[in-house]
Amino acid sequence: MDLNEISELLHGAARSVGAEFTSPWFYLQIGLILIGAGFAYAVSAAVRARTDVSSLAMGWPAPLRLFIRILMRSLTTVIFALLIAITRLVMVASTWPSRSYLLAVAASLATAWLIIRFATSFIRNEFAVRLISVSAWLIAALSIVGLLKPTTEALDSIAIDLGGLRLSPLLIIKLVALMAITLWIANIISNFIETRINASHDLTPSVQVLLTKLVRLLLMIAAVALVLGAVGINLAALAVFTGAVGVGIGFGLQKIVANFISGVILLADKSVKPGDLVTIGDSFGRINTMNTRYISVAAGDGREFLIPNEDLITQKVVNWTYTDKDTLVKVAFSTNYDADPRKVCELAVQVATATPRVKQDRPPGCQITEFAEYGMRFSLTFWIADPYAGMDNVKSDVMMSLWDAFKREGIRVPYPVRDIRVRGALPVDATLENPPSPA
Repeated sequence: MDLNEISELLHGAARSVGAEFTSPWFYLQIGLILIGAGFAYAVSAAVRARTDVSSLAMGWPAPLRLFIRILMRSLTTVIFALLIAITRLVMVASTWPSRSYLLAVAASLATAWLIIRFATSFIRNEFAVRLISVSAWLIAALSIVGLLKPTTEALDSIAIDLGGLRLSPLLIIKLVALMAITLWIANIISNFIETRINASHDLTPSVQVLLTKLVRLLLMIAAVALVLGAVGINLAALAVFTGAVGVGIGFGLQKIVANFISGVILLADKSVKPGDLVTIGDSFGRINTMNTRYISVAAGDGREFLIPNEDLITQKVVNWTYTDKDTLVKVAFSTNYDADPRKVCELAVQVATATPRVKQDRPPGCQITEFAEYGMRFSLTFWIADPYAGMDNVKSDVMMSLWDAFKREGIRVPYPVRDIRVRGALPVDATLENPPSPA
């Protein structure tokens, strides 16, 4: 369709609209539509004010409750569509069908909106519901008034060629719509597969994360390729564009690509996995999630460290639970020289053994490490099986129990004592002791 045909189409539409404006039946239909809209709004407001949907649908099946809820929200449109349809039937029976054309259009538009609203009721995203509803209703409206084909031809007539690729507004609209639908479907499928993979107990957490990321990536690539083929875009025509993207990745997106590849390596070699207790630089905590760009390390105090995957490849990582969940905890303490070191070690082992989180199959140990200036220094070691629950708290419990045991046994914890000795007397000025009397 060229510009002349578009101009003729617009002129024809303008003449038809002008003829409608000069007919008294046009204003009659407009009045009936306005009266029907006002009556539908008043009736629906009265019904909603007197009806409690929650109590009405209590005990009903979930799909039926959803249907009633949407019906009450769209009650104005339902009543309006019924009134206009009945009015048109009366006018068709009493006069020419052409004199009720606007009523037929209004009833069809209202019915189309109802169907679209019920069809999109299972979508949870409110913005997506509005976008899909308005877009579908516009297409339905153009089809009802007979302007869908001319509109698509007009949108397809304006196009530009880019290296053998013909881009038009119609192609872009189709591409965006189909891309949104296919990516949404691919996301639903990937979520379902991810749920099934995570429910499998035969796979390790790192393998589960790797499989879910690969499945999601493959589904997204398949969705994009399917949409491009559906709208008629030859993938070979995108060779120049993909080459430019590759150069851009090489220069500007090095870190992103490095983190992505590092994430795949980490998921494949299982050096770290969700649930491990790690120390990376100054960050210490439990790995919460592993993503394609970073890992999340929960510190246990509300903070989460987002560490790029590349840092785990290039830096030193301490994995406290790499091969074994059991973790050794050390508690350093001191006593004075009046205490019996053998008795102190025996008492410390008893205290650690009585602590709830300390493992019993790997007994605690206590060693004297140094004869220091102010007392003897000891090191108490014990094992715990749940380091993700915190190590400082179990150390605190052991030290509190150790303090109570020392108080009970009369064992003192050393602390520095300093004596200040003053040798001789400082000379005192006699004038300060006997100040002169005022004159």
